[in-house]
Amino acid sequence: MWRIVFYLLSLLALVTVGLLTPADPEVLYALIVIVPLIALGTYDIASSHNVLSNYPLIGHLRYMMEFISPEIRQYFLEDDKSGRPFNRQQRDLVKARGRGESGTHPFGTEYDIEQPGYDFALHSIAVKELPDSAERVMVGGPLCRQPYLSSRLNISAMSFGALSSHAVLAMNKGAAMGGFAQDTGEGGLTPYHLEHGADVIWEIGSGYFGCRTKAGRFDDEDFRKKAGNPLVKMIEIKLSQGAKPGHGGMLPGKKVTAEIARIREVPEGEDCLSPAVHREFHTPRGLLDFVARLRRLCDGKPVGFKLCIGRRSEFLGICKAMLSSGILPDFITVDGAEGGTGAAPVELSDKLGLCIDEALPFVHSALVGCDLRQAIRVIASGKVVSGFDMVHKLAIGADICNVARPMMFAVGCIQALRCHTGTCPTGVATQDPRRARALKIDERAGHVKNYHRATIDSFMQITGALGAASPGQLTPAHILHRLPNERACSYAELYCYLERGALLRDEVPEAFADDWSAANAEQF
Repeated sequence: MWRIVFYLLSLLALVTVGLLTPADPEVLYALIVIVPLIALGTYDIASSHNVLSNYPLIGHLRYMMEFISPEIRQYFLEDDKSGRPFNRQQRDLVKARGRGESGTHPFGTEYDIEQPGYDFALHSIAVKELPDSAERVMVGGPLCRQPYLSSRLNISAMSFGALSSHAVLAMNKGAAMGGFAQDTGEGGLTPYHLEHGADVIWEIGSGYFGCRTKAGRFDDEDFRKKAGNPLVKMIEIKLSQGAKPGHGGMLPGKKVTAEIARIREVPEGEDCLSPAVHREFHTPRGLLDFVARLRRLCDGKPVGFKLCIGRRSEFLGICKAMLSSGILPDFITVDGAEGGTGAAPVELSDKLGLCIDEALPFVHSALVGCDLRQAIRVIASGKVVSGFDMVHKLAIGADICNVARPMMFAVGCIQALRCHTGTCPTGVATQDPRRARALKIDERAGHVKNYHRATIDSFMQITGALGAASPGQLTPAHILHRLPNERACSYAELYCYLERGALLRDEVPEAFADDWSAANAEQF
């Protein structure tokens, strides 16, 4: 109460001085500054805001400091290893490689290599030199008529709408220059994804944007026409994503511009809903029927699906459906729960889904146990930044890696964490044309190409250093993980890796027995 009394007495004193000396220029200048503050303080006292009502004027200092606190932490308080979701060393590595620099680091590692959770590998004296062909891998199972020779590293799913047109164009041009693919994200196949001639992976989400009827169902003919574009190399069905597993999404009507409405085939200015589940199928068998339907419509191009692993029995149900139907996806993209380029409900982002290092061993083992792995490529999507990250993911179960946020860094992202506000300071994650113009497409395309090239080179070098003559020779035994008891064990010890066909025998290994028993090809 004393604060309010003191404020009111000060107000009275200032008004009295002003009235007694109205002609004094210095007093007038002071009043020009003081009167607005008096008005603001009076408004604060009367407001329903707890802090401002109790602390008029000075209470605003708290909110000013809170507003700039992310920048203070990032620029002044974080060390090179403590930043989240990507630390300063990771961001600097991407940016240095994007500029064509080496990305070398002086004076030894700054990591505590005895800290629990530390991952590392043991090199071999018999270093191998990998052939250039090891940079690529063929995607396309026995039912595919147009297999795709994919780079081991591609741009992960990021929609136009989440990213600006300039960001999509820079990534597209960089992918074309570097000979790798760009995933469209679920926002539709846009002219920006086709502008510079890069290979494209067209992602089809539950909203079927870009290939939908007015009622929101999948449109076969619309899809067939667009999927026939020679730049479209693969089709990816999105079941769930790491940023918000089990959740759909909605683009507010005010963000549905005429351009986005035209591309997504939705009404302009109305909320654009992406449901949590697909309308075209509701069972594992239905999913595979949809895979076969899309493969037929796109004339035999590789078709697969993306998901963040949740209930293990549901993925095993898909495996059982593969066995009973004979319909196989050409690839499966495993999205880690730590992934996500845009905004998501914090509880879903933080608490749902398996992280990539747990999900990959499970998916790989499930397919091996069903004797299906040789026909299906596995793509890892989640927290891949460096060549070692690629080696790590391929060793524990993947064939290919997709990266999203590092590509955002390459085109100028500074991890300001304003992706959901439309006020991205670098023009990467915004639909504000003025902000987007700050992103120079040609320059940043070069950074995308350079980053990709340097990361692939690092991946090849580390693979050879481990004594592997090809990426296919990498195994979980190559990667070690430091446990809380300071002992290091390999991923082969850490997770259950099944033998070929193990799930088809009478006795299912204990680690999979309950989930395999609960798996149902006709019900999720």
